[in-house]
Amino acid sequence: MARRAARAALAAAAVSLAVRLAPLPAAAADTGGAPGRRAAVVHDLPGVLALADRNHPNVAAARAKLDQVRAQLDEARYAPFSQFKLTGGVALAPTVRGNNVFSPNTDVSLTSSLGVGWRVNIDGVIPLWTFGKITNLWDAAEANVRVNQASVEKERDAVRLDVRKAYFGLQLARDSRSLLVDVRAEMDKALRRLEEQVEREEGDPIELLKLQTFGAELEARGAEVDKYISVALAGLRFYTGVADLDIPDVPIRPPNHRIGHVTRYLTAARLYRPELAQARAGFDARSAQVRLARAQLFPDIGIAVQVGVSAAPEVADQLNPFTSDPGNFFHYSAALAVQWKLDLLPQSARIRAAEAQLEEMAATQRFAMGGVATEVETAYAEVVEAQKRLDAYTKAAKYGKRWLVMVQQGIDVGTMADKDLIDPAKAYATNRFNQLNATMDLDMAMSRLAKATGWDAIAPDGT
Repeated sequence: MARRAARAALAAAAVSLAVRLAPLPAAAADTGGAPGRRAAVVHDLPGVLALADRNHPNVAAARAKLDQVRAQLDEARYAPFSQFKLTGGVALAPTVRGNNVFSPNTDVSLTSSLGVGWRVNIDGVIPLWTFGKITNLWDAAEANVRVNQASVEKERDAVRLDVRKAYFGLQLARDSRSLLVDVRAEMDKALRRLEEQVEREEGDPIELLKLQTFGAELEARGAEVDKYISVALAGLRFYTGVADLDIPDVPIRPPNHRIGHVTRYLTAARLYRPELAQARAGFDARSAQVRLARAQLFPDIGIAVQVGVSAAPEVADQLNPFTSDPGNFFHYSAALAVQWKLDLLPQSARIRAAEAQLEEMAATQRFAMGGVATEVETAYAEVVEAQKRLDAYTKAAKYGKRWLVMVQQGIDVGTMADKDLIDPAKAYATNRFNQLNATMDLDMAMSRLAKATGWDAIAPDGT
């Protein structure tokens, strides 16, 4: 009985050393647990990530911006061929008879005899050759679309990292709660028996006070764990937009992906990292803008088209082609037209400005590539360190368990005393808890490496 009390006390002390969870993102308050609330909908990590991709406000805003620039691309494609203008109107026209030689009417606009006249005119230019103005405008707009496509992926990667942080934090908190519940159950049994012994003056009051102290500490740690569970669950519900979401009640596990050489992840970053894709697309857009600015030095060549019709029944129609007839006519024309803005000096300044912006974008691209490489190597080092730490704590927990079993067997056969159980019990409980923490650290380190490379497939999927 004394051996059981000592075992429970020391296990409780080890477990209550610390409940260390990774910082979880702030979110709306948890709405779960209300009376009459329907059962939670359980989703595993891939399902939670899919919901977050679909419902998270930041991803939705990035998609809306992408739709906006796609509409701008369509506008850039249609605008050069839509330079037509229609004008028309309806007005009162006085009765006017005669021709250019004689008319019985005067030129007074308002008379006692008025009719209705109307006029419609359409004119515009169909571009034939613009020396690259149209095509470079399209290239710049298409590059802008690629920039915003990468922005959507960038927001997704950030949201996925936050989702994984909350998901693994919730798993760790629930595992910690299970461990605390088990230890508390054993300790409560020992407390009841030790209280009975102390009442019969057969037990040690000091040992009873130790157990009671540990029990109070466990209650505090239990409240802390419950807080982390609520915060993590509220974060997941906010990210996914599902108010009654929950996750499977399974223990936290290390990632399935086995780390390779660092060059593999540097190559993946150059291929998949959205920030690098943004930098490349931005460079393409600036290059197209430089070519567009240079094309502005040249004229636009196209076909000018005009069609007009006017009708005023109260005005005599003049059939002589050499007579101006603003009241009744129908005419059309098509001609080869040239339009040339001769602001050559201001345009040369605009070219220099565009070239400077291109140079700025090239420097930004070089900075992005260097920064991403540093971020990948840092994340890679974190994964390697977390894997080694997990392996070490797994071995330590295994050795502590074997040590504890050997001491228990020695006590059973009478070769060892009850007090010899203290050290192995403390070592096993401490290293088992450290093993859980190291598992989450490895999951998060691999998640950060996935974000740094843009290679989301290597991130833990919770299975």
